[in-house]
Amino acid sequence: MSDTPDPMPLPPPPPDFDACCGNGCDPCIFDLHDLAMDEYRRALRAWRERYPEAAA
Repeated sequence: MSDTPDPMPLPPPPPDFDACCGNGCDPCIFDLHDLAMDEYRRALRAWRERYPEAAA
């Protein structure tokens, strides 16, 4: 964990492939992970706008 008040966002951990039951759940754990990745990408873009010097 970072000591800074505005740390760079971290991606959500990927779901374990074995955690999917294969029954076509709506939403599936992989759908939820995709949504979490979308939010992570939005948060990362916003963070990089706040800290352009950190964007490499």
